[in-house]
Amino acid sequence: MLKKLEPMINQTPQVTVRETSEPEVGNGLTPVKIETRQLDFFYGSNQVLFDISMQIRERSVTALIGPSGCGKSTFLRTINRMNDIVEGTSHTGQVFVDDVEIYDPRVDVVALRKRVGMVFQKSIPFPKSIFDNVAYGPRIAGNRNKKSLREIVEHSLKQAALWDEVKDRLHDSAMTLSGGQQQRLCIARALSTGPDVLLMDEPASALDPGSTSKIEDLIFELKEKYTIVIVTHNMQQAARVSDETAFFFEGQVIEFEKTKQLFTNPREKRTEDYVTGRFG
Repeated sequence: MLKKLEPMINQTPQVTVRETSEPEVGNGLTPVKIETRQLDFFYGSNQVLFDISMQIRERSVTALIGPSGCGKSTFLRTINRMNDIVEGTSHTGQVFVDDVEIYDPRVDVVALRKRVGMVFQKSIPFPKSIFDNVAYGPRIAGNRNKKSLREIVEHSLKQAALWDEVKDRLHDSAMTLSGGQQQRLCIARALSTGPDVLLMDEPASALDPGSTSKIEDLIFELKEKYTIVIVTHNMQQAARVSDETAFFFEGQVIEFEKTKQLFTNPREKRTEDYVTGRFG
């Protein structure tokens, strides 16, 4: 654990739940990777998150669902401090990754963001070659070894299930890729820095069904090595890819439960109304 910490210091829809092999919550087999304690978040004087206390398990997929404007994306961005770049934001409470309070002044934010990668709703490849997109992060971190960079690029593209499609045109512009390929390229770029956590904000919302299916299959495979937190408005997607699901409403977590439990037998009336399409 200490090695992990050191680099950071300084209509009624029918929902089908995909069977997963996740360990039981609380059985002690899977450590907590991310934890928030009484987290409140503000844009200026406007409070958008209220008393969020959650534990997200290592090597699992956690889906964040809820209507637009309920705080899902804001919560996601607290986990790698992306909200820091928005002027006038503030928070109270704590956010831990590997038991490190990431808002501690001693935390190196650049190192944190290497460890907690992010994929956005809209794929934004750099206006560079496919190779240079994936190699960008390692180069920024100081890696100039050509052999090492080639290995990182190949490994990351294979992890993102893109290697076979682009291996013969690595020096072509990333802009020549399809939308689905561009999003997988952005996933490869996020993986190239060696993160432990991957945050995904509506990663398939702009994609066609075929590309969406590839992204979902990829998420299911990546959880063997990574802790993944995904924001989605797609109930079917949340049910298919996640082990646990948190339902957000008006800045609060109404229910956080195993995905199968939340979709088939929710405890809260508001959760039931949302997942059955009565509102949202």
